[in-house]
Amino acid sequence: MSELYASFSKRLGRRPRGAAGWWLLVLLLSSVPAWAQNTTYTIRGTVTDIANSQGVPGATVRLTGTVLGGATNAEGNYDLRAAVAPGTYQLVVSSVGYANSTQTITLGAEPTVTANVQLRQDLIGLKEVVVTGTSVATSKQQLGNAISTVGGRELTAGAPTQIDQALQGKVAGAQISQNSGNPAGGISVRLRGTSTILGSSEPLYLVDGVIINNDSPQLLDLGGYAQNRLADIDPNDIERIEVIKGAAAAAIYGSRAANGVVQIFTKRGKEGKPSVTVSSEFIVSKVRKTLDYNKYPFRFTNTTASDLTQVPAERYDYQDQIFRTAVGTENYASVSGGSQSTKYLLSGSYFKNQGIIDATDFNRNTGRLRLQQTLTNWASVSGGASYTLSTSNEVPNGGINEAYGALTGFIFSNNFINPAPNEATGVYPSTTPTSIVTRTNPLEAINRFKFQQRTSRVVGDIQLNLTPFEGFTVDNVFGFDTYTQIGTAYIPPGNTTPTYTGGYARRGDQTVLQYNNDLTFGYRHTFNDWLESTTSLGGTWQFDRTLLTSIAAQQLVIGAETSTNGTYLANDFRAERRIEGYFLQQTLGLGQRLYLTGAIRYDAASPFYDNINQDRNWQRYLKASGSYLLSEEKFWKDSRLAEIIPQVKLRSSWGQAGNLTALGAYDQFTIYQPVSLNGQQGLYPGSVLGNSGLIPERQREFEVGTDIGLLNNRIGIEFTYFDKHVTDLLLNRTLSPTTGYLNRNENVGTMDNRGVELLVRAVPVQTSKVLWNITGTFTHNRNEVNGIEGNGVLPFAGGFGQVAAVNGQPVGVFYSTYFARNPDGSLLLNAAGLPQRELGTNGVPQRNAAGQPTGSVLSKVIGNPNPKYLASLINEVTVNEKLSFRVQLDAVQGFDVFNFTRRVGDRDLYGGLAGYEPELRGEVPKGTSAALFSIFENWIEDGSFVKVREASVSYLFAPKFLGLKNIRATVAGRNLFVFTNYSGYDPEVNAAGQSTVVRGFDFVEVPIPRTVRLGLSATF
Repeated sequence: MSELYASFSKRLGRRPRGAAGWWLLVLLLSSVPAWAQNTTYTIRGTVTDIANSQGVPGATVRLTGTVLGGATNAEGNYDLRAAVAPGTYQLVVSSVGYANSTQTITLGAEPTVTANVQLRQDLIGLKEVVVTGTSVATSKQQLGNAISTVGGRELTAGAPTQIDQALQGKVAGAQISQNSGNPAGGISVRLRGTSTILGSSEPLYLVDGVIINNDSPQLLDLGGYAQNRLADIDPNDIERIEVIKGAAAAAIYGSRAANGVVQIFTKRGKEGKPSVTVSSEFIVSKVRKTLDYNKYPFRFTNTTASDLTQVPAERYDYQDQIFRTAVGTENYASVSGGSQSTKYLLSGSYFKNQGIIDATDFNRNTGRLRLQQTLTNWASVSGGASYTLSTSNEVPNGGINEAYGALTGFIFSNNFINPAPNEATGVYPSTTPTSIVTRTNPLEAINRFKFQQRTSRVVGDIQLNLTPFEGFTVDNVFGFDTYTQIGTAYIPPGNTTPTYTGGYARRGDQTVLQYNNDLTFGYRHTFNDWLESTTSLGGTWQFDRTLLTSIAAQQLVIGAETSTNGTYLANDFRAERRIEGYFLQQTLGLGQRLYLTGAIRYDAASPFYDNINQDRNWQRYLKASGSYLLSEEKFWKDSRLAEIIPQVKLRSSWGQAGNLTALGAYDQFTIYQPVSLNGQQGLYPGSVLGNSGLIPERQREFEVGTDIGLLNNRIGIEFTYFDKHVTDLLLNRTLSPTTGYLNRNENVGTMDNRGVELLVRAVPVQTSKVLWNITGTFTHNRNEVNGIEGNGVLPFAGGFGQVAAVNGQPVGVFYSTYFARNPDGSLLLNAAGLPQRELGTNGVPQRNAAGQPTGSVLSKVIGNPNPKYLASLINEVTVNEKLSFRVQLDAVQGFDVFNFTRRVGDRDLYGGLAGYEPELRGEVPKGTSAALFSIFENWIEDGSFVKVREASVSYLFAPKFLGLKNIRATVAGRNLFVFTNYSGYDPEVNAAGQSTVVRGFDFVEVPIPRTVRLGLSATF
């Protein structure tokens, strides 16, 4: 593989060291001399809110045509010193939640100029500056596509532990689900639906221009639970997040943008005296709901349907001994400040949180440094680095792949057996029927198993920003992300697991290194009052390497916990990938109300390198968009419409993007596996035939929408309709046995996502004492997959074969057995009075002479885990700028959950849940639970829910001692209440973790806990 990678690098351009050529170009540009004699000026003033004349702290003040800028202090005052040539300049002031203000100032003989600025609240953010490409900033009024911005304060208001968790309910068009209630439970993010089958549907993440890795490696089998690597980033360090959903905006990122782009911007230092912020929180988490367990005081002596003999039984609620009240703490400190030329921010945090499963926890220690240095009035350099060390103690759930785990042991247990260890010997009893399917004693899994993970991670960047002359910018970003994640597992010999009675040890190590180098040139020029132009030209070079090693052992020596103390097998995997891309984008502004944008990007990626047909190595992605500010037309401004609807923007866009995640670094080749024969080592081909003609999955998307401001902009509305079509979808095609292979990957499938997004912001009350903000979102999406050959059904292993892609249906539907029914829809019972599966031929039900089903078992679509719509409602009330109340409701409606947990717990073999009691009481025939066990339609439930996702109350003090600026006391809760008819723990969790296609599969995954935080923060 290394030879192929070298060949790819040679044909497509420079090797990594070639990126230094870009730096050389930048350094040459930085040597451009100043063409006029500079004078040092002082520009000062106050930035206030036009509604209440209060100072706006933290507002950014920039002098256009330079890299000079600053920020307002707590009172809204700023002081900007600039060494520039005399002349006329534009002073731009911006702040989150306000419309940008541009003021013309003249710098002449006087060394000091005063410029006071008033900002107006902007609910729809048309003049908000966003970054739509690598280092390319633009106003939202120029965009033909929707883009969502979430501020840092919104992110931390609801006591989240991870960034993606913090985005829940705040972005229209985004379905964000927490798959597990573990302390670092994995999160799944879908922007405008699923866009692939074999790959990942997670968006591309950037932190300060650095492409970061957000894989969810399962180094240990924990029963579907895996950590997203976004868990390594502290939400307290985030200034804002921009979410790019449409392909027209994402096209600038080419082959990696089909799932959307999430840009994360961290906090930076500001000019002024050192400012110190400290905070501390105490966290309490509890299981919100437990399952009703079997309390019936008798049990059957056997499972024979005709034998109704029962004996007394003492029942135990295992959940009382599995779940606990968990506590935790989070502590954060930062110091920032600097001069106009040098700014800094240093932060650190310590987070430790127990899980609601006994003996589980997650610890995260972070440190971050960011420096900004202004070299001249047209050149600046900045850099940042963060380090994270996280550790976790885990208790496996078992489930899909393994037969060990705490919650799995609970659901497979006969709850008339006391799970406690023998007081004399300390040996844990088996709690499952040994003659059938055995599982682990749940208390033994908690108290004796040792599963741990440790991650050490560094993310850093160096950036150079130049403005050699008016309107021309050069931005270079070099970023890297590297981490090592280690997982260790130990099950001691002499345990209750069915497969590892002799003991089990495992160690898995994954080391990831990736970096990106992006160079962007931009030129903005206003020709006259009706024509302006913005041109962007850039290139990117990206590289990533993954090293994975693992060793697993059985039959361990007693007392030894490492994987070399037994019969072991080892695995070694290495992969490298390289991506190059170049883009050109042009925007024309006509009359300051019509903006037209076009862009083209070319990409090449090593996983799709074709040595024969090299024209396939480069992929082209196009983009076109337009926006029209209707409210800027004279006829609108002069009419009464302007009083009711002061802002109206119409927008439309079309774009292409790609997806590389469906194909591994070397998956286009036939992979050979090692084999040993008579002591000699060799290789044999695997089951998947290579295909060198593969290309990246492609996506084209059209969207149209409007942004409207109503009633003096007290109400803001964003509406978008999108139509996303994916072609060249990679699918596993089954091959004839005569080929010697089972299948191969081919670009044969298609997928569609069509839907609407609605975001409404309103300020019902805005006085000098009370401010009430309301934000609501609504998302509807319909997904459909096609192009599956054969019978049009492609099952997925992650859901026990009960989840599939079916032509004409949303991806991941539940496809399995269903009830045989009479013509009137009632259940068709067999001679014993028991329900039964439908049988037939060629998908058509058939009946024999007695009217009973005959033929082979039939399957059909029995459920859909994709919701019909998502909605959220956020209310926030602030009184006297000190007391704040905030509540967020999230609704996910019209989706199904496969309750595999109830399927097992209600079965006669185990019978630990209350659903088995009717059979014990004689209310249904004995054998009913066994009959229902194989009719999967019976276990599909409506998962619709409304959650009180976040609720908080805070009070801001302004003491006048010890140099304190303010103290904020906060009580915040998360997942406080859930309104649902679902009978399981939580309809949001997913036993298949972050799987793209297996969703809504509930198999004793850890429920999401109810969490309350008590916190204090202070600024000095």
